[in-house]
Parts: sequence; structure tokens; C-alpha cells
Amino acid sequence: MSKDKDNKNFKLIAENRRARFDYAIEDDLECGIILEGSEVKAMRQGGTNIAESYATVDNGELWLVNSYVAPYEQAKMFRHEERRRRKLLVSRKQLSDLWNATQRKGMTLVPMSLYFNERGIAKIKLGVAKGKQNHDKRETAAKRDWDRQKARLMKDHG
Repeated sequence: MSKDKDNKNFKLIAENRRARFDYAIEDDLECGIILEGSEVKAMRQGGTNIAESYATVDNGELWLVNSYVAPYEQAKMFRHEERRRRKLLVSRKQLSDLWNATQRKGMTLVPMSLYFNERGIAKIKLGVAKGKQNHDKRETAAKRDWDRQKARLMKDHG
């Protein structure tokens, strides 16, 4: 993804920072997202939140549930619903893989980031994840603290 950040059209809209803390991400994939015109304009302005949202496979389709897109003030007639279900676009094979992961393996589909790619098209990065227990979260925090302390010691003595 580093090559994308150099591109002038790439723009990160929203990021779920707690996703890696709350879940053990095993795989990720990029999905298209069906949006209304006022939603795209509102996303370009900011004010989008995917922190408490999730994705689900429902009736052979992939949906993003409970994501928030702020209202676009200039849209007088054609306003969008802020917390509506938004359809995600993936291939049939990816859809069946996601269905197997959620239904058979008990995985969760966690939105990790929402962005405009280098062509200016809105995309969402989904993580196929397993929920972490509290002791796993403490372990992750302890490891992060130790790595930070180790880096500080290396800097002082190196």
C-alpha cells in the first residue's frame, strides 16, 4: 500500500484503528462499495466513521452495516441516509470464501480502512478476523510496550 500513498489521488477517508487491537486479522481484501452521489461528496469532505461497523454476507450479497457517512449540506433534494446498509462488491469466489469463513469457521468481517484509490474510486479494506480474548489483548499491549522500551534502550546505548 506504500505505492498508493505516493499517488496524488489516493486519500484515506476513515480507518478503524481498534480493529487490530480487538481482532486477530488473518486475511484482508479490497472491496468496491456502492454509494450515492451525496455520500461520495460527504466522504471527500470527511466525517466518515467505520469504527463500529461490520460486514455481513446476506442472501448471497456482501453488506457493510452501521457505517456512518456525515450528511452533505449542499445536497438539498437528494440527501443520503447516514447509517444505511451499503452493498460491497466482490467476485463470486471471494463471496463464497467470505461466507465459508463467517458461517463455518466463525470469523468476523471487520472494515479496516475506507479510501479513494489511485483512480479516485471509493474502496474499503475488509479484514477476515477472529475476536481476541482479554488476555490476548493484554499480551498484545505488553508486547507493544516491550518493543517500545527495547527501541528506546537501543537508541540510548547504540
